[in-house]
Amino acid sequence: MNILFFGPNGSGKGTQGSLLKEKYNVAHIESGAIFRDNIKGGTELGKKAKSYIDAGDLVPDEITIPMILDRLKKDDCKSGWLLDGFPRNKTQAIKLDESLKKAGMKLDVIVEIILDRQIAKDRITGRRLCVNDNNHPNNIHIEAIAPKGDKCRVCGGNLSARADDQDDTAIDKRHSIYYNDVDGTLAAAYYFRDLAKKDADVKYITLAGEAPLKDVTNELISKL
Repeated sequence: MNILFFGPNGSGKGTQGSLLKEKYNVAHIESGAIFRDNIKGGTELGKKAKSYIDAGDLVPDEITIPMILDRLKKDDCKSGWLLDGFPRNKTQAIKLDESLKKAGMKLDVIVEIILDRQIAKDRITGRRLCVNDNNHPNNIHIEAIAPKGDKCRVCGGNLSARADDQDDTAIDKRHSIYYNDVDGTLAAAYYFRDLAKKDADVKYITLAGEAPLKDVTNELISKL
């Protein structure tokens, strides 16, 4: 099963992706990790990406998409993959769709977590990251997953808050890109939604992101 996952920062898509990874034995691929691995590994694509990053520029799609496709061809993706964090805009969605088809990779499911922008922002400011696993759910503003003190509610590891999670300007900037349904990330999601309407073999799933974590998981599993 090959899955494309959409959801604003604060929607819990990382947590849901981690759960799907365990349940369906699919590789959970986060776009940010692909950049880090290629740069750390000194790959040719990684070197090219680093030159743009060091200059403070966005990495062109001509580098990013081949990097993603290379990752999706790894052995751990043979049973399926879940791509999280890409595409970020409609142009990337079109190019990714074309590249997947050219590579003979079939997209089976697109998941969109729907969440009010203000609720998403409130969740981000309350988010705490576990030193052992960033996908362990801890949020001081959500009673069901509120940690006890400064320790992870799942494993007891130390917790910290990302600096940009406490920065209103940074949060608003990220959300302005995601909630843009003209040419931003939502436009990318809707591009795949429209494709799914024309292809019975592709499923587009929406989830109510304001629901408790377990309810979102149950809805996701039932729709898959």
